[in-house]
Amino acid sequence: MTTTSDVLIPFDEVVEAYDPALGLEVHVELNTNTKMFCGCPTEFGAEPNAQVCPTCLGLPGAMPVVNGKAVEAAIRIGLALNCDIAEWCRFARKNYFYPDMPKNFQTSQYDEPICFDGWMDVDVDGETFRVEIERAHMEEDTGKSTHIGGATGRIHGASHSLVDYNRAGIPLIEIVTRPIVGAGEKAPLVARAYVAQLRDLIVALGVSDARMDQGSIRADVNLSLAPKGSGVLGTRTETKNVNSLRSVERAVRYEMSRHAGVLGGGGAVLQETRHWHEDTGVTTSGREKSDAEDYRYFPEPDLVPVAPSREWVEELRATLPENPTQKRARLQQEWGFSDLEMRDTVGAGALALVEETVAAGAAPQAARKWWLSELARRANDAGVELAEVGVTPAQVAEVQSLVDAKTINDKLARQVFDGLVAGEGTPAEIVEKRGLAVVSDDGALSTAVDNAIAANPDIAQKIRDGKVAAAGALIGAVMKEMRGQADAGRVRELVLEKLS
Repeated sequence: MTTTSDVLIPFDEVVEAYDPALGLEVHVELNTNTKMFCGCPTEFGAEPNAQVCPTCLGLPGAMPVVNGKAVEAAIRIGLALNCDIAEWCRFARKNYFYPDMPKNFQTSQYDEPICFDGWMDVDVDGETFRVEIERAHMEEDTGKSTHIGGATGRIHGASHSLVDYNRAGIPLIEIVTRPIVGAGEKAPLVARAYVAQLRDLIVALGVSDARMDQGSIRADVNLSLAPKGSGVLGTRTETKNVNSLRSVERAVRYEMSRHAGVLGGGGAVLQETRHWHEDTGVTTSGREKSDAEDYRYFPEPDLVPVAPSREWVEELRATLPENPTQKRARLQQEWGFSDLEMRDTVGAGALALVEETVAAGAAPQAARKWWLSELARRANDAGVELAEVGVTPAQVAEVQSLVDAKTINDKLARQVFDGLVAGEGTPAEIVEKRGLAVVSDDGALSTAVDNAIAANPDIAQKIRDGKVAAAGALIGAVMKEMRGQADAGRVRELVLEKLS
């Protein structure tokens, strides 16, 4: 288990004494059929080192060729982020030694990115924060190292390492923000909201499945603190490869408390990379962070520059999906949600899930109810994102259709969700297998009502005396006897008929 001796300052005290500055670097793995500079397939989950060739292995004499679909995806991402698109740009060699880099350099872009000077507005608790995009550039992914032996799975303490080069060369777009200042206590929420909205945008563009659990979108979280009101930027740390929205928020909060502990104790924050540990919710030191010039970038001589025509750029602009902010406003109006209801839906990361559930046939309020209550509770208990709880929007819509048809009620629907998470089949199959259907047969209900009246004579007399509200107690008794499977509306009717 990872341990830490970091001194942590309570979060409320941190925001009273310091101004945080955020920077987010998000790597998006594109869903092209082939890699960035060769024809190898990119399918996830193949046998190790089964999808490689001389080019992505960096063998002498192998020549790269740019993937046109990846360039198209980069331009569409840049346009959706309100970026300028370069009329001319080129690739560079980013040099550093690590086993997952078969060429000992990464083909990337340095001072000439394809997209630059963009922005995205994100809403947190009714307050809008403009996140400025410095650049979005093209590059290739690295291989995947697996460190064997040791207690942490890290290279330190491992007896040996294995490298899978299937991922080496897969097209990446790296989206880099400028420092985000002025968020104060909302900094962790702003970071989460930005990555969530960016992920939704990437999915809407159709350029990546944006599965954080599979690493197809990964966030590096930069954080620094400066004395309150100083107007300067402190020394930053970079927490690498944070792979869930929940962890983005937690990593920012943890680093703010840790930085404050270092500064409050008279120390200096070390500019370094940090590792995020999902199990313990802490970061630990990685390596001292190099400045850009230490990577020794050189122009890539084996690739021609990329010069997208303005006509092509405008053609791609016409393919963009609806702006996320405008889409939220439209959906709120269509669904009839209050500002608070919409804010909570977005904050829970449930907007797309509710939208898909509504598209599958559920009423908006019903869809929202299930995702923000029952399913959100399950996701929180399991420590996973809402989309990973094990239930699909189509299944939620089917559960609600069973409720609407009075086949089941809300209480029984929760047992259906249990069955869905356990993989017991469709909602209808689970209702049948578990015997969850609501009983509306008057014979069975009448007997249960008679039993409840006989067991509760005092309550029955109150109802006879005109105190109709007391019927709730008898209805509850009937529901208990019938394990929640009685039609509550029909039970109420029978109670009042028998005691009128």
